[in-house]
Amino acid sequence: MLHLSLTAIILRFALGGGAVAAASLIAKRSGGAIGGIFAAFPAVFLAALLTIRFDHAGEALVARSIDLSEGALIGMGINVACAVAVGVLCASKGWKKGLSLSVLGWLMASISISYFMFAA
Repeated sequence: MLHLSLTAIILRFALGGGAVAAASLIAKRSGGAIGGIFAAFPAVFLAALLTIRFDHAGEALVARSIDLSEGALIGMGINVACAVAVGVLCASKGWKKGLSLSVLGWLMASISISYFMFAA
């Protein structure tokens, strides 16, 4: 069963929103390439890792942290593939269609990998 404390939700909101705002400001001042590097900051992963402490302790905390980290590695790999697809597809199909196809590909890959890895 999923349980999140109010503190965990607020921390995730603040880290996620703060990361997006910071990446936007950096991109505006330094350009899109530098902003893109900061846009890849794993705020959601960091927030999830910090907040599982509110719901778990001891060996359960260690086990959940390892599970979360393994999933994050897979997710970050899918994000890299999506970023490459955006670059290729936006150049060949235009930004609207290229971005849409890339995000759709990300969604399909994420659902497929999750299904095959975690469906038992």
